[in-house]
Amino acid sequence: MSLNLNLGDYKRRKSIPVKVGNLTIGGNNPIVVQSMTNTDTADIKKTSKQIIDLANAGSEIVRITVDRDDSAKAVSYIKDEIIKADCNVPIVGDFHYVGHQLLNKFPDCAKALDKYRINPGNVGFKEKKDIQFSSMIETAAKNNKPIRIGVNWGSLDQELLADLMDKNSKLKKPLDADSVTKQALIESALNSAARAQEIGLKKEQIIISCKVSELHTLIEVYDDLARNSDYSLHLGLTEAGMGIKGIVSSTAALSLILSKGIGDTIRISLTPKPDGDRREEVYVAQEILQNLGIRSFVPKVTACPGCGRTTSKVFQELAEDIQNYIRNQMPDWKKKYDGVESLKLAVMGCIVNGPGESKNADLGISLPGTGESPTMPVFIDGKKSHTLRGENITEDFKKIIHNYIEKKYKKK
Repeated sequence: MSLNLNLGDYKRRKSIPVKVGNLTIGGNNPIVVQSMTNTDTADIKKTSKQIIDLANAGSEIVRITVDRDDSAKAVSYIKDEIIKADCNVPIVGDFHYVGHQLLNKFPDCAKALDKYRINPGNVGFKEKKDIQFSSMIETAAKNNKPIRIGVNWGSLDQELLADLMDKNSKLKKPLDADSVTKQALIESALNSAARAQEIGLKKEQIIISCKVSELHTLIEVYDDLARNSDYSLHLGLTEAGMGIKGIVSSTAALSLILSKGIGDTIRISLTPKPDGDRREEVYVAQEILQNLGIRSFVPKVTACPGCGRTTSKVFQELAEDIQNYIRNQMPDWKKKYDGVESLKLAVMGCIVNGPGESKNADLGISLPGTGESPTMPVFIDGKKSHTLRGENITEDFKKIIHNYIEKKYKKK
């Protein structure tokens, strides 16, 4: 596999744009960051709050599970709650097994959702499969809603896979099982999309995805999808895992795919810690796109890793505090300041690289390392402007940041 990360000539694959609520996915539009709630959708209060939190963190689409009557009943109320909170993020309904029943039984749910996610591997079995799939597509067409055909390695259409395995076994040179499974993933997505168009959806109402949990397989599948279709593509490494493992796996896989110009929307499927922050998957998706130079979401904070010169924890605490401060302020800043996401900050721990990095940032601070004078020079646009001392440097530096943003980025 060749590695090409020359993003200086970055060009997106051409895809059919799809309107989802107030967004357009694909075409020449920015790659969209998605997330998914992990609350019980029937709990209107908790689900609404998490949707709003995810949207404020920068999730541009939020998916919710619609798995039973109580969750379907709640959808329109959830939509009302987030609108009351001045949150207009599109909501996607994730359906499995009984989606056809829920969409027909609860028309308010079908209308309130901005998109339906349909997994052809569990929409129905044998003779019921096309009937139930057709029912969901007809509801989408009736309500003028787009869909995502979301194929997943863990819930692949077993009838299709068995048929392809049987045909493969009769070849003179049969493929290995993994290759046939990859073929089944792609055929399931493309065949389902084609069938949706036959039933009545337009091509510009269809997004497809093929998610697996193995990096190289994911890359090969999306290479094939990109070559053989012009549907908008949703990217994600499914069941990526928890913490560092999940972040690194997702970053490696999606960076390689995105670098080829493939992908119109992404989600990072991290396993959260118990009672963990669901917004983390949004932040990781943003960091991937921002570090690849594809999009900017928040001001960038450069901070040194620390060494024997930086035995004090002050610079580490300051770097974390400033990072959190920026994340928390961004929902408000985006409304007030144009281009604030391009701001570059540096929080450095000693005089070796501190002044240089600080000068290269829009705003930088160089804290004293072990044995250095307890003064903290602040650099603005490459020039030393302040020297901070004492116990209030964090708040003092925040004020400097806010004043700089107010001056440079305020909307005219």
